[in-house]
Amino acid sequence: MGMLEGKVAVVTGSGRGIGREIALLMAGQGAKVVVNDLGGSEAGAGADQKIADQVVAVIKGKGGEAAANYDSVSTWSGAEKIIQCALDHFQRIDILVNNAGILRDRILFKMSEEEWDGVLKTHLYGSFYCTRAAAVHFREQKSGRLIHFTSTAGLIGNVGQANYASAKLGIVALSRSCALDLQRYNVTSNCIAPFAWTRLIATIPTDDPAQKAKVEKLAKMSPADVAPLAGFLASDAAQNITSQVFGVRGKEIFLFSQPRIVRSIHDSTGWTPEKLAAMLEPTLKSHFHPLDVSGQYISWDPLI
Repeated sequence: MGMLEGKVAVVTGSGRGIGREIALLMAGQGAKVVVNDLGGSEAGAGADQKIADQVVAVIKGKGGEAAANYDSVSTWSGAEKIIQCALDHFQRIDILVNNAGILRDRILFKMSEEEWDGVLKTHLYGSFYCTRAAAVHFREQKSGRLIHFTSTAGLIGNVGQANYASAKLGIVALSRSCALDLQRYNVTSNCIAPFAWTRLIATIPTDDPAQKAKVEKLAKMSPADVAPLAGFLASDAAQNITSQVFGVRGKEIFLFSQPRIVRSIHDSTGWTPEKLAAMLEPTLKSHFHPLDVSGQYISWDPLI
């Protein structure tokens, strides 16, 4: 008996990388799994049904139950079909893992409307669309698990990823809203920020020594390291954990802070721009966050 015995899980973008490892682990823990993958490129172009079919074949070969789905998360109708696939094959849904993603990196002043829209539609809109479709059933059965994928690109920051960072930080807000709206129905919602070598990471430019060093560290970390946390958060053992943001980096698991007031200033007569110029920076500067990127803040070698 695995920790997910009798559960039905939908894992988006699970034909390769982190999603694939999550689908395999959840199946190994007893879940029936919908393997969703459009089979597109790193930028979201094209489609190949074999990508999802191969994961389904592996699960069935090990005695598990799985069904493939090839719809895109980036449309309302596609998301509805993904969740309906679970209902058609397994008559329910207990777990949704919003993992599907693409990358279209570009420095801000060169980013196109299409590059912005494509990434937001897949990551942020896709997470909402699939969650919205699943939430109806979670509410009816009064149970459910939502696991969303964020990134330190949004939590901390990276150069050339305004679209990706905006989507990934938006997913944190979406997850918290899900946790608040659905807590009365025994539904939890949490985020994972993964560090692992995947085909998306392989597209990161390595034009400067800092980026090259970052990618070399990521290359040492397996997508399989991320799957156990997703499996745990999907289980009944995690029923009291919700609205949290975790990170997985090799054999390390992080709990990230979330925005809270750290210091205040007050003037009983009211503020003017001149008063703020004299007081705001000197008083609050020691609490300002530096303008660092993910690799600078998390600079130590991964524990692998």
